[in-house]
Amino acid sequence: MENITVIGSGTMGNGIAHLFAQHGYKVALADISQPALDKAIQTITANFDRQIKKGTADENTKQQALANITTFTDVKSAVANADLVIEAATENSDIKLKLFKDLSEWCKSETVLASNTSSISITKIASVTNNPGNVIGMHFMNPVPLMKLVEVIRGYATTDEVTNRIMDLSEKLGKTPVEVNDYPGFVANRILMPMINEAIYTLYEGVAGVYEIDTVMKLGMAHPMGPLHLADFIGLDVCLAILNVLHDGFGNPKYAPCPLLVNMVTAGHKGIKSGEGFYQYTAGSKDLVVAPKFARG
Repeated sequence: MENITVIGSGTMGNGIAHLFAQHGYKVALADISQPALDKAIQTITANFDRQIKKGTADENTKQQALANITTFTDVKSAVANADLVIEAATENSDIKLKLFKDLSEWCKSETVLASNTSSISITKIASVTNNPGNVIGMHFMNPVPLMKLVEVIRGYATTDEVTNRIMDLSEKLGKTPVEVNDYPGFVANRILMPMINEAIYTLYEGVAGVYEIDTVMKLGMAHPMGPLHLADFIGLDVCLAILNVLHDGFGNPKYAPCPLLVNMVTAGHKGIKSGEGFYQYTAGSKDLVVAPKFARG
């Protein structure tokens, strides 16, 4: 696999493009919005600058990687010569199904179609394509250039050959791939999201405050980031979408999203991306300040 197309230039998409380009692959980065693509290149450049300061990359690596990325607002053109397409669009089932149906028509028959979905069924996605055996999940973790894990999800029809190729490719990228089967939430989010949801319920029921809940989990359980801070980092809308997939998929009330989470997303408080979630975020500041809604005193 030499030619890689990444669809979606948001946080995950630009991180995936960064990773492949840094490892010498030609990357077509596609998005329907040119301003979003421009922002993605700025983000990739800034992230390389951070790597250079830390001594994990040099200026030559940065320039070569940036030269490996070509941006497209026409997705059909971006995937025409792709050996692998990685979809990193919004975590919305209807959007993904429409996109994969189109990709099946636009791509070469042998092109591997991968989704970076964090919870949506690979089998369902594959069902709208002409070749379900070539469809697989590649669930990267954020931030993509730094996090070692790739959750490789086999749909019901995914072939052994495609699975092995993606496992090998992930290792070439310096990642640790873990093969899992296609059930709601896979492994990472099936375990993580109920924990986050329980932390939100703990706040909702008045057991403790935002800072206190996160401190208990950081100091008591050795988590690098508290669950409420992590929820903000992931995006509260994404957390809600994944919990809904788990709840719908299993029909088990233990996966029902906390009403507080539902209200926060409805009100537009989605975490870091909106500037406020359980904490309040100010551009240029690294201070972690509890959102006024949850401040005590």
